[in-house]
Amino acid sequence: MTRVLGVLLTLVVLPIAVLSLVLIVGAAATLAISWRIGAAYPPAGPFVAVTGGRLATIQDGPSDGPPIVLLHGASANASDPMEGIGRRLAARGFRVIAFDRPGFGWSDRIAGAGAAAPAVQARLIAEALANMGVGPAIVFGHSWAGSLALALALDHPERVSALVLAAPVAMPMADRLPDLPWYWRLAVQPPVAWLLSRTVGPPLAQRFLPEAARRVFTPQPESPDYPERSRAALVLRPETLLANVQDLLGLTKALAAQAPRYGEIRMPTLVIAGEADPIVRSAEQAVPLARALPGARLILLPGIGHMLQYVASERVAEEIAKLSTGAATATPAAH
Repeated sequence: MTRVLGVLLTLVVLPIAVLSLVLIVGAAATLAISWRIGAAYPPAGPFVAVTGGRLATIQDGPSDGPPIVLLHGASANASDPMEGIGRRLAARGFRVIAFDRPGFGWSDRIAGAGAAAPAVQARLIAEALANMGVGPAIVFGHSWAGSLALALALDHPERVSALVLAAPVAMPMADRLPDLPWYWRLAVQPPVAWLLSRTVGPPLAQRFLPEAARRVFTPQPESPDYPERSRAALVLRPETLLANVQDLLGLTKALAAQAPRYGEIRMPTLVIAGEADPIVRSAEQAVPLARALPGARLILLPGIGHMLQYVASERVAEEIAKLSTGAATATPAAH
C-alpha cells in the first residue's frame, strides 16, 4: 500500500514540479526578452495623453500637410504602416500620424480587456486626435485595424475625412474557436492567457516570429529588413502578447454588432486588397465590405498578398493621394 501511495504521489508531484520549473525558467526568459526588446526599440515618437493613460505615435511629414492617420493590424505596431507607406506619404506632403493601438508598441492598454473592442480603441484614438487638434483626417486601417477605422468613422465622423481600408477585416465571420484543439481553448482562457504571456509565451513566440513574418508576406517573399524596420519584436512583450490575444478573440462579436451600421458611412472610402491574400481573403472580406459601404471604391491587386503596404506601397500611396484630392473637394454634408 505504501509503495502504491508513493507511486501515485510521484505521478502527481513530479509533473507539477516539472511544470513549475518550466514556468519559472519561462518567466526568467520573458524578463530578459522584454528588457532586451525595450532597449532595442524605445519609443520613436511623441506620446498623446488620453483619459486613463497615453497613446504612442510615430509622426512624419510637414505639420501643415493634409493629415493621415495610420492604424496597424494584429501583432504589429505603428512602425509597420509607417515604414510601409507612411514615409512615402510624408514625402508627398502628408502629415502622417501612426498610432500604436492601445496595448501595442508603447501605448497603454487603457480599459484592459475591454480595449479589445474596436469601438473602445476608436474612442481613445478620437480623443487623442482631438487633443492634438487633428481632424478630419484620412484614416488608413490595415487588416484588424480595418474594423477600427470603420468604428472611428461610425462613432467619431468629425475626425474622419475619408477611409482607406487595406486588406481589411470588417465583415462578420464564423467563430472558429470551438474547432480549436482543447489545449488551445484552455490557453486562451483569461487566467491561463495571462500566465502564459508572462512565462513561456514570449520565448515560444520569439521562436515562431520569423515564420509568422514569412507567412504574412505570402505569395511575395518577405522583405529582408522587415523585422527590423517594423520593430516586430515589440509584440513579444507580455502585455502586448495578451492584448493581441484579446483583440483577436474579441473581434468576432464586435464585428457582428458593428457591421449592420456600415450603411451609415457616407465619407469617401477606398477598399484595397490583394487578390492573392491568404491571410484575409478578399472574397470573404474586401469584396462584401465594399458592397456594404455606400459609394466605396474597390481595388483588388492581382497576385498581391496581405502586406500590400510593403509589396505594393507605391500603388497604395498613389491611391491615397487620389482619395485625398477627392476628400478635399467633398462637401461637409458628404461626411
